[in-house]
Amino acid sequence: MPFGIDASFVSSFFQVILIDLVLAGDNAVVIGLAAAGLPKAVRGRAILIGIAAATVMRIGFALITTQLLAMTGLLLAGGLLLLWVCWKMYEELRISPAEHEAAAEAVAHADLNADGTIAGGAAPKTLRQAVIQIIIADVSMSLDNVLAVAGAAQHHWEVLVFGLVLSVALMGVASAFIAKLLNRHRWIAWVGLLIILYVAIKMVYEGADQVLGYTLPHIPFIYGGHAAPAAAH
Repeated sequence: MPFGIDASFVSSFFQVILIDLVLAGDNAVVIGLAAAGLPKAVRGRAILIGIAAATVMRIGFALITTQLLAMTGLLLAGGLLLLWVCWKMYEELRISPAEHEAAAEAVAHADLNADGTIAGGAAPKTLRQAVIQIIIADVSMSLDNVLAVAGAAQHHWEVLVFGLVLSVALMGVASAFIAKLLNRHRWIAWVGLLIILYVAIKMVYEGADQVLGYTLPHIPFIYGGHAAPAAAH
């Protein structure tokens, strides 16, 4: 390719952008689902706590996850965790349009369906219940996001840094917009799910090869192989 940029770099770059977009939106929807049943007076506070916590957690996980993935066995574990993430995303994408709309309304603080209410059909809950639910979801989804970005970036550190910075930025300043976007165009989330599934399969296969001493066969578009450790010389 021109300018000395290889195809894998470009592929990783666009995978990371879509992963960040979809997972930031997914995290925002989960926060919205948790906050939708709160009274209007405290709903904004719960959402702000959730978004701030998710942003801080993404920064924290970004500082340690890339080093951890270099350890034997943890790439495999990260890939298996991403497979679980895919299942969770699939379950979330199957929630009713009304629930998804209520979550998007709560995060955007807007009457998206013009029914005169914001998240009016959600079951009532307390601020404490909502915040606990949000924080638990934030821990899982922030780690998921960092793992997916690290897996998609492969060995392109520039893409990795860009992806982690974009992840933090999207969660911190654009989560409401993304939640509304994914509410209108659900197909974006389905495409993102397929990309995360692809990254997870690659991580599992490469991690298994690492654990087994680099003995697994190469598979086009999944795993191109890895040089044996230096000790083999």
